[in-house]
Amino acid sequence: METVQFKTNIKCSGCIATVTPVLNEVAGKDNWEVDLQSPDKLLTVATDKASKEEIRQAVKKAGYEAEALS
Repeated sequence: METVQFKTNIKCSGCIATVTPVLNEVAGKDNWEVDLQSPDKLLTVATDKASKEEIRQAVKKAGYEAEALS
């Protein structure tokens, strides 16, 4: 399983509630988390089925931005 991180503009629990359905669908329930304490609001995803682009598109579909970190 690969772990990837994204810098996002997800900034509160309401934002997380909005992205939860799409991220659960793409990455799987309990396979992702957002660190709201981080200045970059890091989204960490552990997945073996979704590409970085699929995750980025899912976040965008929910109305937020996600930039993959290397």
